[in-house]
Amino acid sequence: MTQTPPTANSMRRALRRARDGVALDTAEAAVLLQARGEDLAALTQSAARVRDAGLEAAGRPGIITYSKSVFIPLTRLCRDKCHYCTFVTVPGKLRRAGHGMFMSPDEVLEIARRGAELGCKEALITLGDKPEERWPEAREWLDAHGYDDTIAYVRAMSVRILEETGLLPHLNPGVMSWTDFQRLKPVAPSMGMMLETTATRLWSEPGGPHYGSPDKEPAVRLRVLEDAGRSSVPFTSGLLIGIGETYEERAESLFALRKVARSYHGIQELIIQNFRAKPDTAMRGMPDAELEDLVATVAVARHIMGPSACLQAPPNLVDAEYARLIGAGIDDWGGVSPLTPDHVNPERPWPQIEELAERSAEAGFALRERLCVYPEFVRRGEPWLDPRLLPHVTALADPATGLAREDAEVTGRPWQEPEEVFTAAGRTDLHRTIDTEGRTGDRRQDFDEVYGDWEALREQAAPGLVPDRIEADVRTALSVAADDPTKLTDAEALALLHADGAALDALCRIADDVRRDAVGDEVTYVVTRNINFTNVCYTGCRFCAFAQRRTDADAYTLSLSQVADRAEQAWQVGATEVCMQGGIHPDLPGTAYFDIARAVRERVPGMHVHAFSPMEVVNGATRTGLSIREWLTAAKEAGLDSVPGTAAEILDDEVRWILTKGKLPAATWVEVITTAHELGLPSSSTMMYGHVDQPHHWLAHLRLLAEIQQRTGGFTEFVTLPFIHTNAPVYLAGIARPGPTLRDNRAVTAMARLLLHPHIRNIQTSWVKLGTDGAAEMLRSGANDLGGTLMEETISRMAGSSYGSHRSIRDLVAIADAAGRPARQRTTTYGEVPAERIAAGLASDGHLPELLPVLED
Repeated sequence: MTQTPPTANSMRRALRRARDGVALDTAEAAVLLQARGEDLAALTQSAARVRDAGLEAAGRPGIITYSKSVFIPLTRLCRDKCHYCTFVTVPGKLRRAGHGMFMSPDEVLEIARRGAELGCKEALITLGDKPEERWPEAREWLDAHGYDDTIAYVRAMSVRILEETGLLPHLNPGVMSWTDFQRLKPVAPSMGMMLETTATRLWSEPGGPHYGSPDKEPAVRLRVLEDAGRSSVPFTSGLLIGIGETYEERAESLFALRKVARSYHGIQELIIQNFRAKPDTAMRGMPDAELEDLVATVAVARHIMGPSACLQAPPNLVDAEYARLIGAGIDDWGGVSPLTPDHVNPERPWPQIEELAERSAEAGFALRERLCVYPEFVRRGEPWLDPRLLPHVTALADPATGLAREDAEVTGRPWQEPEEVFTAAGRTDLHRTIDTEGRTGDRRQDFDEVYGDWEALREQAAPGLVPDRIEADVRTALSVAADDPTKLTDAEALALLHADGAALDALCRIADDVRRDAVGDEVTYVVTRNINFTNVCYTGCRFCAFAQRRTDADAYTLSLSQVADRAEQAWQVGATEVCMQGGIHPDLPGTAYFDIARAVRERVPGMHVHAFSPMEVVNGATRTGLSIREWLTAAKEAGLDSVPGTAAEILDDEVRWILTKGKLPAATWVEVITTAHELGLPSSSTMMYGHVDQPHHWLAHLRLLAEIQQRTGGFTEFVTLPFIHTNAPVYLAGIARPGPTLRDNRAVTAMARLLLHPHIRNIQTSWVKLGTDGAAEMLRSGANDLGGTLMEETISRMAGSSYGSHRSIRDLVAIADAAGRPARQRTTTYGEVPAERIAAGLASDGHLPELLPVLED
């Protein structure tokens, strides 16, 4: 594409700013990408200084790295049609060449074993995107070999490579979902996918290099990079330059990569790759990207990404011009194989490692081997490296530098779950002492790292800090609500969610009338015990003050016998239910949840097991390699009776990605819940509000729950969860509001009653978050249920709730009395409670004997 060259003044100004370390903008970066001659020399000199400062800070001055690898093209089938690609082929050509649709396990392991014999430490597994979605032959091969999809085969082969050869898999399976990352993270220390470009027109316009390739949409690929960061996966990405993008578009692509890198701290390296035209492709007549263009792009990338970034340029694509790339600011040569060709650029053989070392030395750099996962992430450890991979990585890594031990023995090691997972550890009495001694500190020790970049979040969250107000006809909306709430339009519902003063009072009266007609006057409650079996978690939920690192003072994990003991204690004082949830402990195997349910079922056969949030379900499924349906079926067989509808927060990813770094997306939450319902596992539904959300988010959330209920009928209740801000990281960082107001609580409760009517009959309010008076007020605003006695409660108390961790049966009855209503004990599914259970509860008042007094409201 023809472009007007920059003026001499603009070039001088941009070069001066780069030289002085001033942050560049997109326009200045586009100017510098066009530097040539003396201007390019000046640009590369300043870029090299930035690189050298970063290497010095990292403790490896004068070191340039590479990874000794083998290239395993697991399948050359792909659903995309990139116009420059020779890697991808079609089933007919594979058959004529005597190849299968995928490499067989024997073929994969033969390459990996030979690589291990040569001292390679990385198995680079590259393949086309989702071939089974385009080619029936690919689907038939997967079905015949027992794999649900390509990702399942990638996972299986990664495990075999680890166990049988000792090589570390680096996975390039193309576009991955958040769930795919959860499936693959336990089997590979690093993954990658080139961004290539953010120029949407190159994908959307006929004739563009990515036209007809669904996986090359820039927004899709950026989402993959973000999901990798959310999942704490060390990730490689980069640009493919010279495919028709403008300099401005190239600069925008670099800034997009920088944004992701800063937000999640998970981009381990950026590859700047130059386009090379290949015969028999649609772009065979397009000129190659010039060396000067590549050098300028590397230098600009170094200035934009900063000193700590790792930049790579493939050495086999530059005709031995190694010194030019080193001078421009790279610090890595990428994967170099002594065994296999570069299957993506087969016409460009790898240089010999000895030659690469010599050329690097000529430029003043010592060549050192690294692993597929970069040294920074080796040293970081959790949550970036799964515990099942740690033995494999540490066997090959120099503990002092995180680089590869070149003399390490590359041999297979067992890939297995950590042993002694359910050994009691840490502050296991937290459920009792949280009310008397409190938490040790108001934040976990890795506050500044585990949640991502706070500055980026502040910008993202700014619109939600002060909820917008709208001018609407509240009177008309109130009339519709009183007549038939199912006819409320979105505009009318939004007006009511903003109601205040007399209008809010009227709204609550209408909701209370609907409640009375739907479920009567009885206020229900359940005698239950919460059992949070661990609070060790690295998911990075920014609203959660419960999660701790395993080394934090307040961290704990219960043994299976302790879980069963607590369930038995609860049964003795009249409980009909235990509600069990825990952190996403990195050592917890996917089958641990089955063990927990089974332990309770065996100890207390009559106890209803209400357990495992959708996040825990996904964690269990991905760790075991089972589908969500298969995992839930197994959990049900182990004793699971119903599922908490927690982990919903706000079912809008725009809000979720501010609230949490690594939790499941809204669509995955819906998938887990609907699958549970289809299997006969009912669930609650929830909404946490009052943080960075706005009323239109509440409306969409409630509408979605109503739609799910109409399809499945599996929700037993809707639970309002006001955000507890006191110790929440997102509040401590100055991003979230200090929880909902009383007005918000009344409006949400009332509108939940109206918008979910008649599909979800029971609306629950939370005494642990609102206290006695607040809960009574919600009972006058459309709610009919108080939840449970809890017996122990640490999640809200760790967040700063001041309303204690237990309510007796008498306490709950008193709340109903305060609202002028009778109370009735219920089961989890709102059925009648056996007389024996009622008697046991009344005899102890639902108290555990050793519990300390609760705090006064």
